[in-house]
Amino acid sequence: MYRQIVVAVDGSAATAEALEHAAHLARRSGAALTGVFVLDGNWADFIGNDWQSSKGARQGFLDYIRQEQEEQAEAARGQFEAAVAGLESTQFSLLAGDPTEELVKLASQPSTDLLVVSRQVFQVSGRPSLKSLAKTLAQKATRPLLLLG
Repeated sequence: MYRQIVVAVDGSAATAEALEHAAHLARRSGAALTGVFVLDGNWADFIGNDWQSSKGARQGFLDYIRQEQEEQAEAARGQFEAAVAGLESTQFSLLAGDPTEELVKLASQPSTDLLVVSRQVFQVSGRPSLKSLAKTLAQKATRPLLLLG
């Protein structure tokens, strides 16, 4: 059925259903399961250079966002590890870049048999543009995609 399932995880309750479903499918099919968290590296472009007209304020905000995302990545790792207890072939990957672009890449890789994603993934500290993530994935994914919630 499936050999490789990928699930986007962000440590929030919003991704719990997608993670639970992906783990269930992996158990039933004997598939390898990869959990993915994407550190959004495009905040500097998103907020622009004139933000509060002070380089220190802008950099302070970017540092805050980076720290928040790193904490969220650790929460995602913990959420993933708790959900996959007992599964033999699992891994957690930390990616960096634009979350939408990274998930579209995963949803188009021949090695991805199924990408499982919550419609609200990465919105805990995500940019407003992530609200269209599910729509973009549905339009651009070339591999099977399961959107939940």
